[in-house]
Amino acid sequence: MTTPVTPVLREMRWWDIDSVLELEKDLFPEDAWSRGMFWSELAHSRGPEATRRYVVAEEGERLVGYAGLASAGELADVQTIAVARDHWGTGLGSVLLTELLRAATAFECAEVMLECRIDNIRAQKLYERFGFEAIGFRRGYYQPGNVDALVMRLTTASDSGSAAMSTSERGTEING
Repeated sequence: MTTPVTPVLREMRWWDIDSVLELEKDLFPEDAWSRGMFWSELAHSRGPEATRRYVVAEEGERLVGYAGLASAGELADVQTIAVARDHWGTGLGSVLLTELLRAATAFECAEVMLECRIDNIRAQKLYERFGFEAIGFRRGYYQPGNVDALVMRLTTASDSGSAAMSTSERGTEING
């Protein structure tokens, strides 16, 4: 009997893009990111001026998940989280989200925002367990399927009246 290999997180690098794209196309066939989108994000992920954090989860030689976060001032935005279907329910999504929230803290962000497909209940439950709250919708956000996004926010600092809040809600239809 073989012992299961625990996925290991490490920084995403350019040579991971092909494997990431395979997983991306499997999980998000209608609105998968392009190679250029990942290249652009990784271009901002290294050095003293870095504003992005992208990680991959590897199990042996196989990439089984990835996640990315962008920061701007006191606001961070979860760009993507993906877990291979055969790893759903293993806690890997929580591990990836924990790493992104650690990065948001390192970037000194007071708030973390994200958009989640309105029909992705599994992801919404994950975010809610981490304290994210639904604050609105973005109509037709996911294209070409014209699927709405649920906008969620996690306030990580005690000052919830920061300037980032008014900026982050711009363009969002508030549910209330």
